[in-house]
Amino acid sequence: MNSRGSKEPRESCEMVNSGLKKSWSSVVVIFRIPYYTEWGQSLLICGSEPVLGSGNVKLGLSLIPIHQGEELIWHGKISVPIGFKCQYCYYLVDDRRNILRWEGGKKRELSIPEAIKEGKVVEIHDLWQTASETLFLKSAFQNVIFAGGQCLKPQSPFESYQKKEVGEDSIDVLFKISCPTIEDGTSVYVTGNVFQLGQWRVEDGLRLSYIGQSVWEASSVIRKIDFPIKYPFLLVYSYLNPTYKYYQKCKETGASMEIGPYREVALDMTTNTVPSYIYLSDGSFRATPWRGSGVAIPMFSVKTNDGLGVGEFLDLKLLVDWAVDSGFHLVQLLPINDTSVHGMWWDSYPYSSLSVFALHPLYLRIQALSENIPEDVKQEILMEKERLDGTDLDYEATMATKLGIAKKIFNLEKNEILNCSAFIAFLCDNEEWLKPYAAFCFLRDFFGTSDHSQWGCFAQYSKDKLEKIISNDSLHYDVICFHYYIQFHLHLQLSEAAAYASRKRVVLKGDLPIGVDGNSVDTWVYPNLFRMNTSTGAPPDYFDKNGQNWGFPTYNWEEMSKDNYAWWRARLTQMAKYFSAYRIDHILGFFRIWELPDHAATGLVGKFRPSIALSKEELEKEGIWDFDRLTRPYIRQNMLQDKFGSSWAIIASIFLNEYAKEFYEFKEDCNTEKKIIVKLGMSSEKSLWVNSESEIRRSLFDLLQNIVLIRDVEEQRKFYPRFNLEDTSSYQDLDDHSKYVLKRLYYDYYFHRQEDLWRQNALKTLPVLLSSSDMLACGEDLGLIPSCVHPVMKELGLIGLRIQRMPSEPGVEFGIPSQYNYETVCAPSCHDSSTLRAWWEEDGERRLRFFNDVLGSNEEPPPHCTPEIVHFVIQQHLQSPSMWAIFPLQDLLALKEEYTSRPAKEETINDPTNPRHYWRYRLHVPLESLLRDEDFKTTIRDLVIGSGRSYPSSEAEQQLENIGEKISTIQLNGASLV
Repeated sequence: MNSRGSKEPRESCEMVNSGLKKSWSSVVVIFRIPYYTEWGQSLLICGSEPVLGSGNVKLGLSLIPIHQGEELIWHGKISVPIGFKCQYCYYLVDDRRNILRWEGGKKRELSIPEAIKEGKVVEIHDLWQTASETLFLKSAFQNVIFAGGQCLKPQSPFESYQKKEVGEDSIDVLFKISCPTIEDGTSVYVTGNVFQLGQWRVEDGLRLSYIGQSVWEASSVIRKIDFPIKYPFLLVYSYLNPTYKYYQKCKETGASMEIGPYREVALDMTTNTVPSYIYLSDGSFRATPWRGSGVAIPMFSVKTNDGLGVGEFLDLKLLVDWAVDSGFHLVQLLPINDTSVHGMWWDSYPYSSLSVFALHPLYLRIQALSENIPEDVKQEILMEKERLDGTDLDYEATMATKLGIAKKIFNLEKNEILNCSAFIAFLCDNEEWLKPYAAFCFLRDFFGTSDHSQWGCFAQYSKDKLEKIISNDSLHYDVICFHYYIQFHLHLQLSEAAAYASRKRVVLKGDLPIGVDGNSVDTWVYPNLFRMNTSTGAPPDYFDKNGQNWGFPTYNWEEMSKDNYAWWRARLTQMAKYFSAYRIDHILGFFRIWELPDHAATGLVGKFRPSIALSKEELEKEGIWDFDRLTRPYIRQNMLQDKFGSSWAIIASIFLNEYAKEFYEFKEDCNTEKKIIVKLGMSSEKSLWVNSESEIRRSLFDLLQNIVLIRDVEEQRKFYPRFNLEDTSSYQDLDDHSKYVLKRLYYDYYFHRQEDLWRQNALKTLPVLLSSSDMLACGEDLGLIPSCVHPVMKELGLIGLRIQRMPSEPGVEFGIPSQYNYETVCAPSCHDSSTLRAWWEEDGERRLRFFNDVLGSNEEPPPHCTPEIVHFVIQQHLQSPSMWAIFPLQDLLALKEEYTSRPAKEETINDPTNPRHYWRYRLHVPLESLLRDEDFKTTIRDLVIGSGRSYPSSEAEQQLENIGEKISTIQLNGASLV
């Protein structure tokens, strides 16, 4: 209930917006929507026309609450001219009209037909539209999984109003329902307890017409005395399509009625304003929640007989074929953008983009560049394929080989390619990013570094300089064109694979990295969008107890907001050319990012940005005043002796100064982590050390990180509590009062203080991303999760991630898939973790707990993860309520003993604890072999089908089902549905 209560005079509901002059040809529109609010909250409507605020929520139409049965109905009235059209949306606001929540999806459309007579009353019955309801309007479903519905031809809405006469004793009722999962050959009906709706007989029910955007509607004139009306919607099939196996279906008739209680519309008898028209906007067809499944594998890990040392975009066609045969609707990849920053194996890290728009040349199929490849080049390709066909990816050799051969083919046909219409169109469509990318690659190779600060006069980007670099009069124009040429063919090959996946009803899911490399095209062209003196990472979590430092500059969100995040919108638009779903890497970064100084090498001593710091005044009021003691490394002689043993005096003489008796501080040339690394590497006293260099580095880092508060470099009177400050000896040596205060402030900073700030931050940025494309968005919400994250994700229709070994519930060691929320992706592992097999072997005690608690066995678990155990875990995930169950291909291979010959540790994609990890895992089984393994595919397909998840049938199976189960228009012979 809102703060005004329901006793407000009804006359206020009759008021007309003073900004609208009443016309002689006006009609009255009444809005009604059921919604429960809390004290101080109310609903309003904001629309595109002045009568509804012209898009300004502060000027929108306030709604008044009334109780009707068990529902709280919010309603409001306006007068509009006949033929009135507008878009509108409902908002939940506080007493000052500040937005607390808004509807998901696209704006609602209101159109008053010209045939409605002056003075008539039109009543709009809406239901609050959540973001999760609009998920099935995304391209993953509309353009891929349920693409058959595209054959439907929209009819003009409101045609019925042009022909009907509505008497004083009747009401013309418009029934409208969204059916986003419908396919060709299906009709939508409404039946109910009145004659006009067939009195529960489907064959006499009201058939709805398709009006576009997955919406169906029809109207019927119903007598007032027949109200209230009870009714359900039904889908009626001309044949039984296996895609609809998740509906409650009557197989004898080919009809499926929506689940849940019957819908009802009643007249408001407490007012004299009885409508002549009622528009029922009934949301979505209520069906058993659709659930799908998929497979995840990095592009570089794919192996086929045609690939040259690495997975290639055209290999996706084979992967899609295998996915379809195995019953999967989705193939998920890691980022595929160019990462050629260093020109060495470090570039195998797929999350450090050289360009967020350019595709990686690594995934180019050389053989597809031309139909006229010379015989000697063909032989070279065959030789290189054999040489590079190793167990793991040889990143440097593969890149050098591909670019070398591609350059030969380019030189042979460059004139033909560069002048063809397709290439010219590609260059024109992509010049905003493609030309700077080509120029950057040229300058990188010319200067021998991607560090654009070392490029002399070209260190600062400008369009004038760009035009000189890419000018067709320059001596290096062929080099520039070669980069165009590579991107053109990468585009063609990925587009071909994406179109193939779509035809097969398989969703291609991409990955949106949270950061870009500091030495990238994007930081060169748009330096104002980045905080170049900082680095991003993650605080200590499941992946790394010392935190992570990714090395990316943090974003300057304030600057990005000035053009409504155009850079982000362009990224999503580009991505949507190939993908119909995507994973948002580290979605927590859109709420707040873990920011580190650029001199940090690890991820421990950082702060959240944005965050509300502890002020000097706030700390002083709490009796905290010795800021020098709390912010500088706390180093005592006994600590040095404990860490370095007999070598402590030597280490101290190299790295430290004794500024007081038995108190030490770091020397100027080694008072940061990066300085320590440099000095360690140059030290000539290594032979005198008892410990290894890596052990000494770790111990020195521990000393440097032994602080309680972090002083803000930009604002010296602000402080941040160090993560896990209670673990430090600096904290342990404080007096009890200081410990109590700092512990309380620590928990407030990390778990309470920032929640509203972070919520507002995400609500500024994430909606822009989500509205930039029709792709289905999934957020990687792992790690230290603020309490505001999951409510915001639900509000925006973002699907979360659930990894069983990293439960989001506190105090739980293993996630319980049967208890996951619907709007989630569940998986037993991911690319940042060990595989299921490797995890099983890592920890015997944990393995026993999992075997006992999750598998329900009191016996001793086997030392290796057997196919039977893998079968149980995969089945458990498939049977979960999660919308998607997506499995790393390595975990699926563990279903068959034959595919587990490789050591489990070698199947891991990434080691988050190692910033220099080589991303090089390749399948040891070519996709062609998996496609021929009918038993393996049958095992997986049976698991998918047995779980009740939707699956794509092959074309042959589809034809057989259509022939065998085809039926005529339904005939229920008067059978009752009640």
